[in-house]
Amino acid sequence: MFGLEWCSGFCGVAAAYAPRRHGSTQQRSGRRKRGGPTEQIIGGAIEVHKHWGPGLYEAIYEKSLQRELLLRNVPFASQARLPLLYKGARVGEDLRLDLIVQEKVVVELKSVKALEPIHEAQLLTYMKLAGCRVGLLINFNVPVLAQGIRRMVM
Repeated sequence: MFGLEWCSGFCGVAAAYAPRRHGSTQQRSGRRKRGGPTEQIIGGAIEVHKHWGPGLYEAIYEKSLQRELLLRNVPFASQARLPLLYKGARVGEDLRLDLIVQEKVVVELKSVKALEPIHEAQLLTYMKLAGCRVGLLINFNVPVLAQGIRRMVM
């Protein structure tokens, strides 16, 4: 499993933040409580979008969402590096993930005219390589952010 400690040692993460944990976001029955990782991320993204609106570069939204997650005390790793290995050999530059939140959710940020099927395929590939079952694809270049969010589960 992809972990923050693995990132900070092996991947060379640009930044990782892991506050003390104050309890589980899962109920014993396995159902998600409100305030779980995806809800926290989406809430933070909505706050960022309210502040900036559409039309800026992806990097501005990424840094702003990182700040919002810090303020919400949500653990994350940014620009996490995953080595691309094929049959034991490194075959390219390391893959960089925009965000991994609570070691569970891959977040891919965009600022594009429209989300395309290739963006969803990209997120699924990142989720597979990172060992995360849940991913969020967030496009900030929309009038209402809800129109730019895709939640994917493997």
